[in-house]
Amino acid sequence: MTDVSWTALLPPALAIGCALLTRQVLPSLFAGLWLAQSLLAYQTDGALNPLVGLGQAIDGLIGVFSSAGDTRVLVFMLLIGSMMALIERNGGIGGLVRALERFPFSRSPKGAQWLAWGTGVVIFLESTVTLLVAGAVARPLFDRFRLARERLAYLIDSTSAPVCILIPLNAWGAINLGLLENTGLENSLEVFLGAIPLNIYAFSAVGFAAATIAFGWRFGPMGAADDRAAAAPAPALAAPTTPDDQAHPRGTAAHMLLPLAALLVTVPLGLWITGEGNLMAGSGSKAVLWGVLAGLAVAGVQAYGQGANTETILEESLRGAGNLLTISVILLFALALGSAAKALGTGPYLAQVVGDQVPVFLLPALVFLVSGATAFSIGSSFGTFALMIPLAIPLSLDLGLPPSLLLATVLGGAVFGDHASPISDTTVVASLAADTPHIEHVRTQLPFALSAGAIALVAYLLLGLFYAP
Repeated sequence: MTDVSWTALLPPALAIGCALLTRQVLPSLFAGLWLAQSLLAYQTDGALNPLVGLGQAIDGLIGVFSSAGDTRVLVFMLLIGSMMALIERNGGIGGLVRALERFPFSRSPKGAQWLAWGTGVVIFLESTVTLLVAGAVARPLFDRFRLARERLAYLIDSTSAPVCILIPLNAWGAINLGLLENTGLENSLEVFLGAIPLNIYAFSAVGFAAATIAFGWRFGPMGAADDRAAAAPAPALAAPTTPDDQAHPRGTAAHMLLPLAALLVTVPLGLWITGEGNLMAGSGSKAVLWGVLAGLAVAGVQAYGQGANTETILEESLRGAGNLLTISVILLFALALGSAAKALGTGPYLAQVVGDQVPVFLLPALVFLVSGATAFSIGSSFGTFALMIPLAIPLSLDLGLPPSLLLATVLGGAVFGDHASPISDTTVVASLAADTPHIEHVRTQLPFALSAGAIALVAYLLLGLFYAP
């Protein structure tokens, strides 16, 4: 039988190449999976048969559900959408925002900016919800104080994905925990938690946004946008509205905070129970599933308290689950491709090739740049996670680098590329939420995103020197 070790690189290369060319993540992942299963069949039978590979690719997707941990993460993805839908239906997001509006900081130009920034930090369940709520709440205040809507778009874009990626208890955390567990790590939750303080881009992006408020930074095209807004006539201050005001205008902050509190309390409790008293030894997939079930139950009880019947609650829950179905399917395809690549030995072979060609200390910076370029090209953080994590984690283990470090470079690089990309869904939604021309949002945000990215790149060069064996 011919040595096929070098061909182990072909499936992820095909997936990444197709994603860059077509900007379609799901077909690209399936193409990589199809090729991987065809190569596995070739190793077994000595004949490369695409039809056999196709059948095994379909079986590989079904086989993901044979893992209880993978199935729990996929179910969590759907249930977090259900919980968000019920919180929205109950008026929880609007109630929280109305509570924030009572504070004096929303009555001055700087205060309006801090309100937009703070709303993005507080609402961390899902990036699109963060953008829509923060934009709808702060936009009338920005108009009243003659602040550029481009600045609003930048502030909410810099506190949506960069904050979501730091939280293990939302859809972003679930998909990455699932991808990590599929790499064979026994301590995936510990690795994810260890990556949080090393996610330099996320912190620098959020910090940069705060600094622009505190110090009035306006370099690049943002300064021209500020000047245009300052010269415009000030409209009357309209009452802010949020996406769930229409659903239940009597909702209060408790309708959002109590489900979140139930989730946040249940997750460490679940880790403690499954780890028999040791949080780090607990099952992350079980803990987050228990947590979202607790949050969903609280949101359901609150909906009953507002007069909703069981049919309405179920309909809202299913609608919310449907909102995250695409992300769940991306995770399903990524898990199947990761299993096939692991069987082919992609990680060890890639480590051998990279170890011979690239100094180990450069690897964190290189992975950050590759992840950023991939996300910029395909416009998807989630797609980049699915493509890069199965490659980066085995690479770190074989070359002696902490897996948390390379995970952080993948996550931060993906958010960086997504943040700078004009075709990213979060960039587009930020423009819509701030009601500003999309290309102007991209132009004014890019210098800030590149500055935060440069900080992260330098940091990863230094961390590479520190952690290199």
